[in-house]
Amino acid sequence: MKYDVKDIKLAAAGKQLIEWAEREMPVLRLIQKRFEKEKPLKGVTLAACLHVTSETANLMRTLKAGGADVYLAASNPLSTNDAVAAALVKEYGIPTFAIKGEDNKTYFKHLNAVLDVKPNMTMDDGADLVSLLHTTRKELLAGVVGSNEETTTGVIRLRAMEKDKALKIPVLAVNDNMTKHMFDNRYGTGQSTLDGVIRATNILLAGRNFVVVGYGWCGRGLASRAEGMGSHVIVCEVDPVKALEARMDGYRVMPLVEAMAIADIVVTVTGDKHVIDVAHIKAAKDGVVLANSGHFDVEINKVAMKKMAKSVRTVRPFVEEYVIKDQKSKIKTKKIYLLAEGRLVNLGSAEGHPASVMDMSFAGQALGSEYMWDNKGKFENKVYALPPEVDQEIARIKLKSEGVEIDKLTAEQKEYLSSWKEGT
Repeated sequence: MKYDVKDIKLAAAGKQLIEWAEREMPVLRLIQKRFEKEKPLKGVTLAACLHVTSETANLMRTLKAGGADVYLAASNPLSTNDAVAAALVKEYGIPTFAIKGEDNKTYFKHLNAVLDVKPNMTMDDGADLVSLLHTTRKELLAGVVGSNEETTTGVIRLRAMEKDKALKIPVLAVNDNMTKHMFDNRYGTGQSTLDGVIRATNILLAGRNFVVVGYGWCGRGLASRAEGMGSHVIVCEVDPVKALEARMDGYRVMPLVEAMAIADIVVTVTGDKHVIDVAHIKAAKDGVVLANSGHFDVEINKVAMKKMAKSVRTVRPFVEEYVIKDQKSKIKTKKIYLLAEGRLVNLGSAEGHPASVMDMSFAGQALGSEYMWDNKGKFENKVYALPPEVDQEIARIKLKSEGVEIDKLTAEQKEYLSSWKEGT
């Protein structure tokens, strides 16, 4: 078996982490039991590009239990847990290509390694595999039934491809599941981003001006959790509806260039490029902490900031200090602190989302793969959502696992909701 991990001797520690996460993933556990019996993914060769965490490991185990031949590469150079990667290889027989901190060349070597097996299905977190299939690995496209996409950034890229008629395979946007974006993006990102900021810096959030750039589901969750920690939350948006929502949720709303002048901590969650740019860096006050919780490391213009800096040094693990000329200051320089190289801070300097919320997201991935395989050949080259009943089933299982019961509609109520004849 081919693989590329940091140290295979870490496997025992990785197995413990995977088992610990499994305790918090009852939905995926039930799906795995069914998959073991039914083998709905028999015949699938699946190449996955995901964050190599203990939660992802349990998804890989579930897909393998369903009969799939699974190959895994990391979707971010800083998100890999090396012990988990080793355990996937040694304990579970899943070829894994991921090393925490790998350089760009190694990253793409790993992506190509999982494509070298000629997969008939892919699974992405950011659409990097799909991108390679449409550029340097076009010869594989004809054999690919479809792909599943995990994150907002990837869905944005894929919808752009569909709009330009460049998409040559069907894709399930698992990110758009209600049980994914409403819970993973909001509660998972909200908590894990703060965890990453705190682990990297050990600063007190109470009383600080905390700027959230982007008020989608991730931004909503982050703003809520920062407020809960006692921060004064400021939201920056380009969408007037979302900006109004943030305002009515009780947050200050202002242009980012104004917020930078008073911000203690700034976190981007937009999925866009150079959200923090030269003008914002110039406006930033001395000592500001910058972090990103969007998928790619392009939201903060690191290249421009490095050019502006007199010096750059690492002052703590995952904290870089940029000393920049400041014309407004009497001391002529200011310090800006960048966390996790501008990459996903929740995975770069922490452990990512809690297993209990990834349970729902990865249940969607597992069921999405089954749905894609069962309906192969029936899709057009478009981006699709999972059927609502699949989402509802995930929610039902999650509620049941937590001992929660809910009401059911009576026959009379169902008839009333489907009728137009009754009114005032």
